[in-house]
Amino acid sequence: MATYRMEDGSILKTENAVKSWDEDTWWNGHNHISKATETQWDHQRLHKSRKGRYWLECWSQMQGVKNRAEWQSPEDATRWLLLNDHELPEDLAHLQEEVEE
Repeated sequence: MATYRMEDGSILKTENAVKSWDEDTWWNGHNHISKATETQWDHQRLHKSRKGRYWLECWSQMQGVKNRAEWQSPEDATRWLLLNDHELPEDLAHLQEEVEE
């Protein structure tokens, strides 16, 4: 489990998330490629906090790249979930028409 300090001072712990979604991948014939990052090296997981805020956990298999977390707007969380072929939770379902064409 990981812990992150956000710029606003909030402390996020992955084990406290009420829901988490893994990135989807596709096989390019040699490697699994993240749909979220479009690389084989960088990865993401979306989390929903106990307070209902969405945040993205980002990590890399590249040496020297620090793991990080970023707050996500409801619209950005919706885009991420749709890109990674996840069903939208109830609180984001109304945004699907806004972000998808």
